[in-house]
Parts: sequence; C-alpha cells; structure tokens
Amino acid sequence: MEVKLWNDKRERELLESYADLYAIIKATEKLERAYVRDLVSAADYEAECLKLISQFNSLSSSLAGAVTVPRFVQAYRLDCPAALNRLLQSGVPATVELRAASNSSAPTATAASAAAIAHCVQTFITAMDAVKLNMLANDQVRPLLQDVATSMARLGPLLPPDFEGKVKVNEWLGKLHKMGAADELTEQQARQLNFDLDSAYSAFLAALPASM
Repeated sequence: MEVKLWNDKRERELLESYADLYAIIKATEKLERAYVRDLVSAADYEAECLKLISQFNSLSSSLAGAVTVPRFVQAYRLDCPAALNRLLQSGVPATVELRAASNSSAPTATAASAAAIAHCVQTFITAMDAVKLNMLANDQVRPLLQDVATSMARLGPLLPPDFEGKVKVNEWLGKLHKMGAADELTEQQARQLNFDLDSAYSAFLAALPASM
C-alpha cells in the first residue's frame, strides 16, 4: 500500500521547507563545533556561517505562521544548542562578535557594539534577499535600504561618512526617492543594486576591526 507524505502541492512544499530548516540547523551546529575545535579557518567559517544565517532568516520568515523554530526543534528532537545560539540569539558569526568585542574594553559598550553590528548584518542580508526574490517595487525596496543606511549610521566612528557602503546605499535611496511607490526596478537596475549591496556588505565586513 502506497503511503502519501502529502495531499497537495502546498503540503509538499511545507515538508520540503521543514527538511531545509532541519538541514540548516544541523549544518550550523557542525560548523560551530568545527570552529571551536579549530578544524576550519576563521575566514571559511565566517563565509559559510553568513550563508547559513541568510538561508535560515529567509526560510524562517517564509515559515512564519506554520511553525516556530523552538517548536520545530522540540518536535524533531534536535540537540543543537550552538546552532540555536548562533541563528536565534546572535544572528552573526562568532568572528564578527570577536571583532566587535575587540573594538571596546567596556562590557556594556562591547555588547552594544556587537548588537549594532549584528543588526547591520541583518539589514544587509534582508535587503539582498529581497532583491534576489524579485521584491523590486519602490515601496518594498526603499524601506529596506533605509534600514541599511540607518543601521550603518548607528555604528558611529566605526564607519566614516565617506565609507563606500554608505555612499552606494545613499545613492540608491536618492534614485528611489524620485520614483513612485508602485514603480519597479528594471532587470538591469536590480542586477546593479544586487551587485552594489554585495560590494557594500563585503566592504562593511572588511571595515570591522581585526580580532586580537
């Protein structure tokens, strides 16, 4: 007798999303343990961790209303404390946290700096994911870019006024300000925006203080 795992396309896509979420959590746990044991370089760890965090944020947003991550972890008996801390609590790689900590000696300032950097990382990832998902209407893109600009401004002296990322994001905000709310970016504009955001994000990570 054939056993059906789903009854329609919607149920199939939901189960596939569950499988992806499970894989992301398990992969993050293995990556965190490998980093702690010095089995992976800091650069490789950071690049892979950022990718997993981005995938997790996109997937968890799409699953909102269907299941919460804590309930998912409980239902599937996942023992992944390091992954949950990285994905749910921190939101940035351990290497980014270390660079933020090295930038300040006061514990409260360190926490604030790490939180500001984490928030900036999230705004970049959210904006880049939106463009990749073809959310190209002005009233969709502009608020996300404004969040990126605001989060960078809150980092104060860490990013100078002429910082490449600030300049590029502000240029795009200027262009979008001249467009109507329902106007959409062309395919060429979307590709350029995606390239500029990726470049700005790389420059942002490079601008963080080197860990001690």
